[in-house]
Formats: sequence, structure tokens, C-alpha cells
Amino acid sequence: MTAGSILDSRQSWLRLAISLLVGIVGNVGMWAVILILPAVQAEFGIDRADASLPYTLTMAGFALGNFQIGRAVDRFGMSSALIGAAILVAVGYSLAAMSGSVLILSAVHFLIGFGTAASFGPLIADASQWFLKRRGVAVALVASGNYLSGAIWPLLLTGRLEAEGWRSVYLFLAVLTVVVVIPLALLLRRGLPEAAAHHTTRMAAERAATTGLSPRALQWLLAIAGVGCCVAMSMPQVHIVAYCVDLGFGPAIGAEMLSLMLLGGVASRLVSGLLADVLGGIRTLLIGSALQTLALVLYLPSAGLTSLYVVSLVFGLSQGGIVPSYAVIVREYLPAKEAGARVGFVMMATIVGMALGGWMSGWIYDLTGSYQMAFLNGIACNVLNLGIVVMILLRSRPRLPAPA
Repeated sequence: MTAGSILDSRQSWLRLAISLLVGIVGNVGMWAVILILPAVQAEFGIDRADASLPYTLTMAGFALGNFQIGRAVDRFGMSSALIGAAILVAVGYSLAAMSGSVLILSAVHFLIGFGTAASFGPLIADASQWFLKRRGVAVALVASGNYLSGAIWPLLLTGRLEAEGWRSVYLFLAVLTVVVVIPLALLLRRGLPEAAAHHTTRMAAERAATTGLSPRALQWLLAIAGVGCCVAMSMPQVHIVAYCVDLGFGPAIGAEMLSLMLLGGVASRLVSGLLADVLGGIRTLLIGSALQTLALVLYLPSAGLTSLYVVSLVFGLSQGGIVPSYAVIVREYLPAKEAGARVGFVMMATIVGMALGGWMSGWIYDLTGSYQMAFLNGIACNVLNLGIVVMILLRSRPRLPAPA
């Protein structure tokens, strides 16, 4: 069996569809904690920064899980990693529902975040190995599972949250994870044939030689850029519900804006995937990062209901393709046999940025009494990301031969 008959095949697309379904359910832990933030703050009588702590610990676990579970996938396969993660997440939801303080809730959310990571970076890395010509689209589709999860579940869970409380929501999610993720994981037991892995690794080595950067150096540059872009990205995503509550619009309006933002992100990811297949991952990342900066600037004068809806959609359409572009770049320049660990490491860095940015925005809010300085902080961090991406792009351009 040749690499050409495996990559971009019907089997590849079927595997991609299964992975997307896993992502929609498996990533809900990342978004449920945002939905319950106002309820947790009210129940425990804490300030906004402390109420953001469960999210920060979720993202810390999510970050570490992307790297560690990615390494496990390289060794044991995607199916085994997903099953173990689903069990861990279900136990975490159950323990969270019984927590009696924000500190216990935060600690449990670290476990939830760690297990949830299996449905993001490791799943993206696994899917990317089965494609070559349409790798950008494949990565974008699997990554969209995360945003579709955030767009769908807050709307579906809001009624249960208002009627029965956030603890009931978490018990429901525990059952949902076991019932859906484990059966789907069993369908992903087959590993990538050696011929396909060897073919894509050889192409990556040829492309990496043009940058003059070692695999480690390129990985760390992408990681630093990922932290910067996701500190910026986290401000609207993490705090939009709380922001709407502060403005008097209520949590339901905030949940709608979050869903609108994430649906825009899904569209952005699909378009970015198409662009990545034509322009490459680095140029696609540059376009997305520049548009995200513009969208954050538009938030500064927006405080009305209509303007916030519009800007939230613009933000989603701007930034959705950024994180998948990092995965595409890793797969374009680094070996296939290390895909889980390499993609997981860069994804870990982006999530560290989300966790840091989520906490920083709450901290800045407590200091200043508004989110204006938090938006400015995000804009500054995104400029760092843009600088690194431009540098990598310039180094990747073909060099003219030196004159005789």
C-alpha cells in the first residue's frame, strides 16, 4: 500500500468525521466553566479574579494534557488515549459537582482540563497525519470541533443551568462524555501505515531546511508566538459573559454572543484551512493574527448591545484560524513520528496563553473596574505574536545564491 493510496483517501475522511464528533463532545469541559463563572462567583461570594481561577486551572490542565497526551498518542495510539481521557473527565465532572469551595472546584478543573485536551491537540495531530493535499482543511475541521462545542453546548445547557444550577449541568456532562466519546474512540484504533509517515516526514525535512532553524528552535518560536496570540484571544472568549452581565445585558445574552463568536470562529477555521492548503501555514497564521488585532481594537469603543453582537462576530471571523495554523506549520516542517508531541507542545503553549490571559483580564478588571485595559493588554501581546510570525516567514523565503 503506497502513501498516495492512504493519504487524503476515503478512509481518511471517515476518520476525520469521527474525530470531529469526538471534538464536539470532548471539548465541552473547556466551555462549561465559562458558562458557570457568574453562578460560581455568586454562590461562593468571591471577586472576578477568584471566580476566574477554575477556568485558569482548566486551561493549565488543558495545556499540560495537550503535550502529555500527545506523547501518549505517539506511543499507544489515539483510541487508548481518548478512552482514558474520557474516564478522567467524567470523574472530574462528578467531583466538581460535589465541590464545596472555589479552591476544590479549581483543583478538580485541572483534571477536567487535562482529560479534555485529548480531544484537541492530540486529535488534530492524529487527523493531520492522514492528509497531505488537504491537510489544512482537515486540521481546520478537527479544530472546529472545539469551537462547535463552545457554540452548541452553552446554548443547550443554559436552560438546565438556570433551572437546576451548575452542579446538575456537570453531572449531565459526566454521563454524556462516557456515553459518546468512548464508543467513538473505539472506531479510531487503526494507526497510520509506515509508508505514509515516511513520505510526509521526508517532505517536512526538505521544507524545514529552508528556514535555517532547528526543529527545537522552530518549535519554541511557535510556542512563544502562541502564548502571545492566545493571551489576546482569551479576553473576549473568557470574559464576554461576565462583560455582558456588567453592562446589564445578562448571562443569556453573553452566552449568545459567545456562541456567535465561536460560530464565526468555525467559519474562519474552515476558510483558513483552505488558505493553508494554498498559501501554507505561516502566511495563513500571519493573516489571522493581523485580523485578530483589528478586531480587538474594535472592541474598545463598543458597549451597546448591537455593536457587541457585531464585533463579537467580527472577532470570531478574524481569529478562528490562528490556532489550527500552528498545527499546520508543525506538520509542514517537523517529522510525522513526532506529530503528537510536537503539535501537543505548541498547542500547550497556546493554551497557556489562554489561561494566562483569562486570569490577567480578571485581575486587570479588579484593578481598574473595567475591561478597557484588558483589551489593550491583549492588543500588545498580539503584536509580539505578529513579530515572530513575520520573522519566521522572512527566514522561510527561498534565498538567492550569493554572488560570485
